[in-house]
Amino acid sequence: MQLKHISSRDNQLLRRARQVRDGKIAELMFVEGMRLCEEALNSGVTIEAVIVSDQLARKPKSAAMIDRLCRAGIPPITTSEKLLESISFTATPQGVVMLARRPFIEAGTFARDQATAALLVVMHGINNPVNVGAILRTAEAAGATGVVTTRHTSDPFSPKSLRGSMGSAFRLPVWSGATYSDVLQWCRARGIRTICADVGASMPLTDADWTGSSALVLGPESDGLSAAEVAQADQAISIPMQGEVESLNVAAAAAVILFEAARQRSKLRSV
Repeated sequence: MQLKHISSRDNQLLRRARQVRDGKIAELMFVEGMRLCEEALNSGVTIEAVIVSDQLARKPKSAAMIDRLCRAGIPPITTSEKLLESISFTATPQGVVMLARRPFIEAGTFARDQATAALLVVMHGINNPVNVGAILRTAEAAGATGVVTTRHTSDPFSPKSLRGSMGSAFRLPVWSGATYSDVLQWCRARGIRTICADVGASMPLTDADWTGSSALVLGPESDGLSAAEVAQADQAISIPMQGEVESLNVAAAAAVILFEAARQRSKLRSV
């Protein structure tokens, strides 16, 4: 199939791609790189357009994805390396950009996904998109059933978050935009125990019971959750530290806690 080529004179799509990259079109996400684009394609998100560099389009490694896109009725559009560089989010362009619809999950839809044995991650006020992406990736790896990001948390579908999550954002149910209080009330109404990570908590993470429906609540990188926010949750736990280390990066802390939860839940299933 002959692919359409665009130049600088035919720049409407390139202009739209820059708007999506810069977060100016809320319903779309900017997906860059072969692996992430393949993950998006595999997850079934709605794809609006794909732009491929002339150089990548000629390489065998891209042929399978281009063929899949053509068969799905979304033939990629090719352009020069220079023009692709002008819309790229990364310092080194990766040869392919996809514009796709963001997965949008309302509270009701999210609730159906958490009907039994929920293990949620609630991110509140985490403003580094790299951390948000890393936590999403860890959440999927540890068997979490869903992720909630409050309205004060970095966008989980921004280019930086997507790169950090390496496709997990496409596969995990993600409910975004609720307030902190609403999320905790939502959990309480469904019997989901909310457990805050708090550096000052006296209970170590291993003493918490993660075998029932649970939600790990994580706060901002700088100061963590406030005392008032911790008080709203059902429980608070900490990670015991040695030496003079006071705390871990929020993504590292999430990994330690989530894999403890996974260990407990796996042990319960094996009984």
